Amino acid sequence: MSEFGIVIHGGAGIILKEKMTPELEAGFHAGLTDSLDSGYEILKSGGSSLDAVHRAVNVMEENPLFNTGRGSVFTYDGGHAMDAAIMDGKTLKAGAVAGVQHIKFPITLARLVMEKTPHLLLAGAGAEEFAQAHGMELAPDEYFHTRRRWEQLLEAKAKAGETEFPKEPKSLGTVGAVALDKAGNLAAATSTGGMSNSRYGRIGDSPIIGAGTYANNLTCAVSTTGHGEYFMRALTAYDLSALMEYRGMSLSEAADDVIFKKLASLGGTGGLVAIDRQGNFVMPFNTPGMYRGHYLAAGKPETTIYKE
Repeated sequence: MSEFGIVIHGGAGIILKEKMTPELEAGFHAGLTDSLDSGYEILKSGGSSLDAVHRAVNVMEENPLFNTGRGSVFTYDGGHAMDAAIMDGKTLKAGAVAGVQHIKFPITLARLVMEKTPHLLLAGAGAEEFAQAHGMELAPDEYFHTRRRWEQLLEAKAKAGETEFPKEPKSLGTVGAVALDKAGNLAAATSTGGMSNSRYGRIGDSPIIGAGTYANNLTCAVSTTGHGEYFMRALTAYDLSALMEYRGMSLSEAADDVIFKKLASLGGTGGLVAIDRQGNFVMPFNTPGMYRGHYLAAGKPETTIYKE
């Protein structure tokens, strides 16, 4: 158990050490550590879990290695469609955005939706108009254009064919953070660039409260990463919380149940990070790898990628 702490993920999928260059692996560890450090400093100084997860996700949104913000994957037509959500476990208030194209920090816009509107989820052009109305600068398409993601799109198109929907992606690059602060409050935040080669305005689980993001001071805070359609069908994030609240399961028991039993039974792949009100945390996943890390009170930042 810990007085406070933060746990993050940077995506799950077919992440194999033999396919990773030393430079790229080091880059992911550095990016995860930067995110942990930024969130932990807020918690250490007595700041809120909401501020901590917001900042931790912002750091990953700036890093082109992660599938969110600047590093978002391309849709079929060569554009971007980013989703994000944030939730306060103390009040159960939440905000989310879906299908936005020109937002450098989707999680910041999601928080604005939570704090400045009576709504929970804004999408597309309406969300971008709201962002501009609140002083957020829109970024040009070039800001989000990275060679690595463009090559992934070309590869995905070649494998899927011109008339087929995307197959199971190799890397499920959502990022997320969950935290417990010194006041005992929980929060969760999730941000994603979606699925490479996606079509027709596809929206995943990240901005869907209860599917990809959930926080409740009575139980835990959860952020998921994976093939979002399955997480939506299983309501994975909320289900974990409900198993704790209504069946009295521990965080670890509930997390294993939703990832290794329920999600797997549907054919879903991915993982999650979660932390409870006692500071216990979990990072289960049913894929070969998941970028992940934690930083708890009186400890040090720890990051890992592969199955241990």
